[in-house]
Amino acid sequence: MKLRIILAISCCLTLIQSAAAAEFSAGVAVVDVTPPVPYRMSGYFSERLSTGILDPLYAKAIVFKQGSTSAALVFVDISGVSLDVATKARRQAAELTGIPYEHIAVAATHSHTGPLYFGALRAHFHRQTVKKHGRDIHEEVDYPAQLAANIAKSIQQAQKNLQPVKLAAGYAHDDRLSFNRRFHMKNGTVRFNPGQQNPNIIRAAGPIDPEVGLIELTAAGSGKPFAAIVSFALHLDTVGGTKYSGDYPKHLQDSLRSHFRDDYVSLFGSGTCGDINHVDVTTRGRRSAQEIGSMLSESVIKGLKQLKPVGAPSLAVKSAILPAPVQQFTSEQIAAAAQTMESVADRKVPFLKRVEAYKISALQLRGVDTIPLEVQAFRLSPQVAIVTLPGEVFVDLGIAIKQASPFPTTLVIELANDAPGYIPTKKAFVEGSYETVNSRVQPGNGEKMAETAIRLLRELGDSAN
Repeated sequence: MKLRIILAISCCLTLIQSAAAAEFSAGVAVVDVTPPVPYRMSGYFSERLSTGILDPLYAKAIVFKQGSTSAALVFVDISGVSLDVATKARRQAAELTGIPYEHIAVAATHSHTGPLYFGALRAHFHRQTVKKHGRDIHEEVDYPAQLAANIAKSIQQAQKNLQPVKLAAGYAHDDRLSFNRRFHMKNGTVRFNPGQQNPNIIRAAGPIDPEVGLIELTAAGSGKPFAAIVSFALHLDTVGGTKYSGDYPKHLQDSLRSHFRDDYVSLFGSGTCGDINHVDVTTRGRRSAQEIGSMLSESVIKGLKQLKPVGAPSLAVKSAILPAPVQQFTSEQIAAAAQTMESVADRKVPFLKRVEAYKISALQLRGVDTIPLEVQAFRLSPQVAIVTLPGEVFVDLGIAIKQASPFPTTLVIELANDAPGYIPTKKAFVEGSYETVNSRVQPGNGEKMAETAIRLLRELGDSAN
């Protein structure tokens, strides 16, 4: 009897050790998702039609596999991923690869020089064009369907490129590039983007996050690094114009390839930067996308050299959906918003009035009482985790998640799987200004989302020990 117990214990230990020692693999792939020219561009309240390609837009996918567990993340050079496109892409990818739907995240980098293919503004401009021409002459192709298919394709290709890898992770530091764009003013208000060298500014209304999250992948056979996930909390709105561009992450990619190898892949995930941009109000000038990308690459390269190897990879994924109640409006407010939308591009109409009309119209388009805020947590090892969140999330919430995380390196990436507008803090809702006017959810949902992320991280941390 004792011999049987000993053999059973030995067998269990062998299975546990075998599972823990399962080979950890990763693969990356890059797929062009550039829309046709012309096509509407996202980012502002006026209708902009693309006139060319400054640089192509890409979906960059990474697939992780260990034993029977697989996961995928995709980073796309667009302003936001609609819930519809994200859902279709994840379902298609799950069918193509066998990776569970819940183990797939699709995040937008938030480039303001990408396509306008969904939402209240697109619907408004679409209706205007159909009324004038009888059809939408600016949507000759079904770009959302193409985008979903290409995102799924990037995951499928990344899976085909799986190879044994070694991980290194940690943080770089850069406090030169990002600035909180909300300010306490002398008149007692809080205002976003009050202008450079505005004498009425008292102080910034919030922090920045200077940490640059890094996860580098090295081929186990050659010992050569071939890709890195880079996460930094800085809004992508530094290019402008009417040509497609991936903004400063494109220049980060170029610099890293110059330093490492021509096929090195930089997978950029936007950190929580709902209230962060590149404007230094103490000066007159602004840095270009190329300057930002180049300077960020200096910090990234320095950080990569100092990363610690990740021991005992342990892949796991947890997710949860938080039903966030949306803001409510009267029928009179809804009617007024619809009327204001007819002048949404008119700068003579007060900016915040247009913002509110856009927000109300966006909620009417969704037609729901709650927005499902999906929170995902990916454990790569007992030392490394990635959190994905929907929406443009205020920096305080991302910092809170990282500070409470049991994982020494935790990347928090926003604008994943849906684009439900801004997710401010309760404090910001009290203060007001643009981001809160442009938020769809009720106050407190940002904190609940952060609490959900922390809970998932702790569950993954407990199960890794």
